[in-house]
Amino acid sequence: MIHALQIEGRAPWTELAPVIGVDAVTLARRWESLRERGLAWVTGIFPTGASALVDITCLPQHTSDVARQMAQLPAVMTLDHTSGGRDLLATVLAENPRAVWDVVTNQIGALEGIRNTQTHLVTEMIMEASDWRLRSLSSQEAAKIAKPKPPRARAPRTVHPDVELALVHCLMEDGRRPVSRIAAEHGLSEQRVADGMARMRADGKLRIRTDVARSVTGWPVYAWYFVRTAAKHIEQMHGLMARIPEARTALAVASQYNMVVAVWLRELTDVMRFEAALEAAVPSARIVDRSVVFGMSKHLGRLIDENGRATLGFVHPYPETGPGFGTTVHPGRKKLHGAASHSTSPNAEASADEG
Repeated sequence: MIHALQIEGRAPWTELAPVIGVDAVTLARRWESLRERGLAWVTGIFPTGASALVDITCLPQHTSDVARQMAQLPAVMTLDHTSGGRDLLATVLAENPRAVWDVVTNQIGALEGIRNTQTHLVTEMIMEASDWRLRSLSSQEAAKIAKPKPPRARAPRTVHPDVELALVHCLMEDGRRPVSRIAAEHGLSEQRVADGMARMRADGKLRIRTDVARSVTGWPVYAWYFVRTAAKHIEQMHGLMARIPEARTALAVASQYNMVVAVWLRELTDVMRFEAALEAAVPSARIVDRSVVFGMSKHLGRLIDENGRATLGFVHPYPETGPGFGTTVHPGRKKLHGAASHSTSPNAEASADEG
């Protein structure tokens, strides 16, 4: 079921039932159980603005306190506890590179207990984690899962800001939230919401991503590699990363490195094996640093518990101000830093709204 949702995160249960061989109501109940236990979640991703990986080193005995405070910052999307040359590794999203600097300097840097930060500004997404698959379905089964429907012929060519804002606020927290609920919560018609969602997905302005707690996947080891390679070889990384089953994320960055790669591995001993394999595949690549992730405090806005489950609430990246990732001050408004919220449970029944 999770593999199917990785392919199409808003697929109706009625469409997935014949592929998986379980009736729609059972699938819906099973999904709701996984979601409530924090074992799997679906997120709407709106690729906009600038992003960076930020290394954080902390004063002794301050790492846990720093992590708790950082997890409440809206612009901090993901926060890993790591080995190696950093105590924490954060993914930061903001409107532009200057706004990234503001987050790192004036929000993260202002926290007590931080010794140093180092920013790796993302210049290109080589591979995104939403492309990673569990490989539980056969290729024939996976091919049966329908792609999202294109916009209808009469749908507007542009998405009204009110509709876009409604989608941003709802789908980042729950990528499967039904169209009917989004419309009701924001005073919009279901047709406008459905049209807006279809248009944004078709235009690449909205991606639906399904994630699963690493501890239950059979890939328990999570590692980051910080790489220097010849610039001419960055382009070939697109094809190479797609062929490596362990690779989840690959980023071209502007820092003392020029590429950062994240992988999920079967065993701790695979950390060095993967390093050797990558350097063999790309002769100019040199892995300068590497970190193993001990645990996470946050993932795509979700607060993660000590067991790696998304059970502690949700901090919206842009609580009121729209796609500003909590960093923009609008006239007459206070700058918001967000607060964790617990999402209400969606209707577990199979629904065409989720299409």
